[in-house]
Amino acid sequence: MSSAQQQPVPALPPDFPQGIRLLNDPVRNKGTAFTACEREALGLRGLLPPRINTQEQQVVRVLENLRRQSSDLEKYIYLVSLQGRNETLFYRVVIDHIQELMPLIYTPTVGLACQLYGHILRRPRGLFISAQDCGEMAQVLRNWPHQDVRIAVVTDGERILGLGDLGADGMGIPVGKLALYTACAGIHPTQCLPITLDVGTDNAERRDDPLYIGLPQPRLRGAAYDGLIDEFIRAVTQVFPRALVQLEDFANANAFRLLAEFRNQVCLFDDDIQGTGSVVLAGIYAGLRLAGSRLVDQRFLFLGAGEAGIGVGELIVAALQAEGLSQAEARQRCWFFDSKALVVQERTDLAPHKRLFAHAHPPVGDFAAAIAALRPTVLIGACGMPGKFTRPMLETMAALNERPLIFALSNPTSKSECTAQQAYEWTGGRAIFASGSPFPPVAYEGRTFDPGQANNAYIFPGVGLGAIACETRCVTDEMFFAAAKALAGEVAEADLNAGRIFPPLSHIRQVSAQIALAVAEVAYARGLAGRSRPADLQDHIRSLMYEPEYRNYL
Repeated sequence: MSSAQQQPVPALPPDFPQGIRLLNDPVRNKGTAFTACEREALGLRGLLPPRINTQEQQVVRVLENLRRQSSDLEKYIYLVSLQGRNETLFYRVVIDHIQELMPLIYTPTVGLACQLYGHILRRPRGLFISAQDCGEMAQVLRNWPHQDVRIAVVTDGERILGLGDLGADGMGIPVGKLALYTACAGIHPTQCLPITLDVGTDNAERRDDPLYIGLPQPRLRGAAYDGLIDEFIRAVTQVFPRALVQLEDFANANAFRLLAEFRNQVCLFDDDIQGTGSVVLAGIYAGLRLAGSRLVDQRFLFLGAGEAGIGVGELIVAALQAEGLSQAEARQRCWFFDSKALVVQERTDLAPHKRLFAHAHPPVGDFAAAIAALRPTVLIGACGMPGKFTRPMLETMAALNERPLIFALSNPTSKSECTAQQAYEWTGGRAIFASGSPFPPVAYEGRTFDPGQANNAYIFPGVGLGAIACETRCVTDEMFFAAAKALAGEVAEADLNAGRIFPPLSHIRQVSAQIALAVAEVAYARGLAGRSRPADLQDHIRSLMYEPEYRNYL
């Protein structure tokens, strides 16, 4: 060993990893970008090819290898592997090529990845907390190597996208969401913690799969489930007291009640309810600019009355109240059609979250008939079933409205209620369209439409950044209302002229910073902030945003 290798490395802690340990540390690893001096001092000589690359050269290599993969799933696997060995390079590539890579690291590809998660698993990522850990959850959380966790995304895997109960294989969702927190809003990777609560699965196919990664047992229900969730929430707040908890892809029956129970106790929100509501409201605001109409003049019909639909409805009600309507008048503008029929007062089978939107109306068991009877201006699909917006339905919407707003929100793409091509063609090019997963531009009668993507990635990263910036004690619906208005304000005239009601993904970090500012302003105005207001709040927010650049260790 040379004398240089025997000397302590300046400005580095004594336990800083060296040699092969350093190359296996995804947070600190730079791969072939380690300099000659670093290689000498950190025990890396001979462990790397002799030629030193810049980060820019590494990005070229990554993109060349990525684009050589034969399928989106193979690209997903390649990117996850890169994230597991060199996070800085991974985020550099994703941020600089977000339009190309977001569909690979999240929807729609993450849906297929979750379906095959146990079969494609290379290296576990995140924390798996199971029913076997009851009574010891705080101890399990302390096994996480990073102490300053600010965002924890947690799922129990029961309602993964529109794919249903995938159990522990749903871990791809928290991992993907947190990758977007970093890429879109600059939350440092070491401050992000993906968690799966493995409470079993009622999916027999999963349980019978020898490569399934979770407990092959039926789901916990009732008091046992509630006790596990309660212990988990208490453990997170104990071990990571500055963390925001994001609930993700819980089943309707649990999502609404868990949000109601914990939202005022800890810093917590449910993205499927509140994040979806916020991004869709932003799209409606922008779409109405394109249509030349007002929010108070709209009538909304939802296909699907679960977390996403009700979350959108509740935020629309708040927005209508802000424009002068009473709560009763605002709710009367929102109509829901669930898996059985139109949600009306005389039905006795309605869950509590649906009853608030049950209006006096004769029963209607056919969705096409509901469109004809209610004459909506905005059609919102959140049912998780493909093709439910048929040609006759969209033709009716076009006959009723000069510029109908059509939102087909179900994820992944295979679950979308209609395609962008269908929406434009079946309305004579007059639809204002957005979907949950991306669709390519559509050419129709001499025009090219760039369909908007109502992706929650426009909202939750900025909300999380704003919550971190002010250390808010809780996350309120008013913050999501402010986030929606901030997002809509980032839609430029050029976007609208292209038929796009969301800003380009290439602007996502700027958008997230503006949303964070709006969220923090609400926290300070309502006395919820846990830290004093900086002299320049916007500058403070931007100073928190991680840039994936290699550190010079010497």
